[in-house]
Amino acid sequence: MKATVTSKGQITIPVEIRRKLKLDQGTVLVFDESADYLKATKTRDREAMREIIGIASEELGNRKTDELLEELRGPVELPR
Repeated sequence: MKATVTSKGQITIPVEIRRKLKLDQGTVLVFDESADYLKATKTRDREAMREIIGIASEELGNRKTDELLEELRGPVELPR
């Protein structure tokens, strides 16, 4: 696939690539200037991530990982 850079430095990412990589309108890309080729990665919305973590914290409380695993899997007898 090809894309041409416009006089404003813009390109159109082909629809097949946008669908495959889930690049929706408003997706922010970060370019890696140290790469020897064009490399971009999607950024994550920090506020949305904080909201998810906040919901998980409320649901899980202050329980430790071992407690959560035992709740999910049931008690485990370890060999001596």
